[in-house]
Amino acid sequence: MTDAINADPAELAKFSELAHRWWDPDSEFRPLHQINPLRLDWINGLAALPGKKVLDVGCGGGILADSMARKGADVLGIDLAGKALRVAQLHALEAQTPNVQYREISVEALAAEHPASFDVVTCMEMLEHVPDPASVVRACSQLVKPGGWVFFSTINRNAKAFMLAIVGAEYVLNMLPRGTHEYAKMIRPSELAASCRSAGLDVLHTRGLEYNPVTRRYWLSGDTSVNYLFATQRAM
Repeated sequence: MTDAINADPAELAKFSELAHRWWDPDSEFRPLHQINPLRLDWINGLAALPGKKVLDVGCGGGILADSMARKGADVLGIDLAGKALRVAQLHALEAQTPNVQYREISVEALAAEHPASFDVVTCMEMLEHVPDPASVVRACSQLVKPGGWVFFSTINRNAKAFMLAIVGAEYVLNMLPRGTHEYAKMIRPSELAASCRSAGLDVLHTRGLEYNPVTRRYWLSGDTSVNYLFATQRAM
């Protein structure tokens, strides 16, 4: 790991340690399995995935990348957590998922190699885990073709988000391992929007992601006070 790579070694180690449990729907990754149909349908509804060349940044074990490939997209998933990538590759082989590949590379390095190469770029639940999220946003913009879609999801930074996403999810409900998120790394929608504009991305749609701990149901809404998603488009 070098200073030139926009990644936190502790974060990579944390997710690599859990890599073997990535595809267990009752594991620490259960929330990702539960929200995946929601984010997949939202992305597909705006960007029409079949036949598109798609990049999934920070793909981890491949939950979203695999599902986008099954929608008919040609998908490349990238991450710097090598163990998680090997799990993603093994799952693709076992499930015989078509048109999905994985590569261990930073998004900034890939942007230098293959600018303007993808119709759609997704970067979900990743920005709050890197030292310089604005650098990731810039690289995503460089990687997408003019007029292409870039999707982000992350967690707001406020008292409500701290109580629900950290105290509630990690310490009360034990939905996530303790220490999964750090409050200081959370990103306000205004901050992410500013990074997008600076990178030449127009923010066209925002959605919130809500959870009911009684019914254990997730849904998309207009409330971006905790978890939220951005749909952006690179200027032509």
